[in-house]
Amino acid sequence: MDLLVNKYPIKFIDQHLNRLLLKFNINELLNMYNYNTLRQRVIDTPYEEKAPVDYKKTLFVHFTYCQNMTTFPRKFHSLWNKYFKQSPINEVTPILGTRNVNNLQRRLVHTRHT
Repeated sequence: MDLLVNKYPIKFIDQHLNRLLLKFNINELLNMYNYNTLRQRVIDTPYEEKAPVDYKKTLFVHFTYCQNMTTFPRKFHSLWNKYFKQSPINEVTPILGTRNVNNLQRRLVHTRHT
């Protein structure tokens, strides 16, 4: 309902709802009679727990992704190993992440279709 109120196009909503239904293997038409059953099936679906992160030994490096940054992670790790291999800082694990990840959450938060 929020997507409709915020003027997202029907095609956009339909595409992402279909992707969700496919992910949870729901082949039935969604209606008022089976909604609660299908909702409960989605809620009860087991999921993989994420491994805990030791923030004292982890360094998160975020960079804005663009085409010329495709080799940045490889170069970063290569330089990290070259200069910090024998250093006590080598106990810290660097984790690289991009800010420009094109996923549904980012599109919903930062994009408003009119």
